[in-house]
Amino acid sequence: LEVRGMTENSKALFEERLGRYQAAIALEPTDRVPIATGSNSFAEVYSGNNHQETIYDAEKWLEAELAFCRAFPEVDVLRNNRVWGPLYDAIDLKTYRLPGRDLPSQSPFQFVEKEYMLADEYDWLIKNPLEFMFDKWLPRIIGEFREKGSIRSYMAFLKGGMAQALVAQIMKNRSLRLQEEVGMPQPMTGAFLAPFDALADALRGLTGSLTDTYRQPEKVIAACDVLTLEMANFALATADPFRRYPIFVPTHKATFLSPAQFDKFYWPSFKKTMEILIEAGYKIRAYLEGNWGHHWHHFLELPKGTVLCDIDNQGDIFKAKREIGHHQCISGGIQASQFIIGTPEEMRERVKVLCDKLAPGGGYIINGGCNFPHDTKKENFRAM
Repeated sequence: LEVRGMTENSKALFEERLGRYQAAIALEPTDRVPIATGSNSFAEVYSGNNHQETIYDAEKWLEAELAFCRAFPEVDVLRNNRVWGPLYDAIDLKTYRLPGRDLPSQSPFQFVEKEYMLADEYDWLIKNPLEFMFDKWLPRIIGEFREKGSIRSYMAFLKGGMAQALVAQIMKNRSLRLQEEVGMPQPMTGAFLAPFDALADALRGLTGSLTDTYRQPEKVIAACDVLTLEMANFALATADPFRRYPIFVPTHKATFLSPAQFDKFYWPSFKKTMEILIEAGYKIRAYLEGNWGHHWHHFLELPKGTVLCDIDNQGDIFKAKREIGHHQCISGGIQASQFIIGTPEEMRERVKVLCDKLAPGGGYIINGGCNFPHDTKKENFRAM
């Protein structure tokens, strides 16, 4: 029997998995602990793909994930991909190194962090962010746009727009086929950055942004305020209109900040961005990269059951459960090293401890430290 393109079995699986995932985020009871990572590089290489094939061949990428879903039906959601190589090639984007182009085909992609905005350009960004982006930032990060106003620069936008439309179609097809053929939901739809991360990742870099917190702190705060609405608008524009899935935010620079710096420069604009999304009816999946132990108490300031907090390898998942697990869902608990060099028996013992100590009361999702690594041993994943 077919139901809107889905078999009865895949439809039931999709609803069961999605319901379990949504209930955990909302701190509601579930029939079992969900297995619901937001980043799953292992799924992309499980059937034999290398990283070059995954980011350049959309069909091979999808077939690899379908094979993973069939092999591991216990998994409740499957990661969304972040990189499609031809889009970046079309405009000569300088901020990524890609496997098979700049790196060995078996390597994951890399982000290239530099000072794409100079220390004396804050006033321009704060006064007119759109003008600054077009006149200064884009020519620095897009090779095809380096001569602003040239025919080549106009073609760069045409090619970029066409490639972006292809990305949207690839992602739509992928989501529908995973849903209809194997009943697999996504972990999140849409994304944004904390405003300080947007400044420190893509504009000033870590060194520049941290230096600025001492030399021109008020301008850092003003820039984050300006970027707040930009981040919120981008998140809402890319989010799931049906509000089934949370919106994704990776947190890159928070653990380089002291608690006092975090409270002054990072949290106010980040909190405001999340409040806008929560007020619009969305949940958020936050990758708390690094050890957020000094900062995660701030999530108590947001409405209960609205943020899924991924606890990284460096964080203490049991401390997170005690301190914020009664208010926000937490995910994690298995070290990357255990997936890669551990044994199945060690994995079974770790999972039992996690389920015994973290599952009671709900609000816990089993996961690695924000992800399942690409070099995970199959037998260790099976044991988990």
